[in-house]
Amino acid sequence: MCHYCGCRHVSLIRDYIAEHEHVTDLGGDAVRALDVGDVEKARRCIEEMAVLLAAHWQGEENGIFRVMQREPEFADYIAPLVEEHRELADLLATVDVGDAIDQRRIRLAVTELHEHISKEEDGLFPASLTTMSGRDWDESIAAWHDAHPGAELMSD
Repeated sequence: MCHYCGCRHVSLIRDYIAEHEHVTDLGGDAVRALDVGDVEKARRCIEEMAVLLAAHWQGEENGIFRVMQREPEFADYIAPLVEEHRELADLLATVDVGDAIDQRRIRLAVTELHEHISKEEDGLFPASLTTMSGRDWDESIAAWHDAHPGAELMSD
């Protein structure tokens, strides 16, 4: 996890990172629940992940992703991230945590989620600092608010 560029001091990025941490904690909790045979706890964690990720992805995709995709050098970087969102959303919506094959799929998805987050936090987010204008940040923050009705970004 990078701490050099300063993107973590931007409220929008800080909130996205906090959401990443919350979701990966839930994923870890789901895997640990499966390890001990607590299928119901794993199901609850996965359901909560799906809800949190839906808002998170809406904010990212309609905000920072949309803005950054305007730059040709980032469009090819972002397209696979969006596809990964769709794949995980589909899995979370259809997985049967009582099924051994689906349990393996969840374990793999949690590992892949960490890799996905790294692409955002160590690649896209730092790049946003030197790429995005004030209007771009305003647009991205508005998209976050649209995806999180009634919520406020963390303050300093």
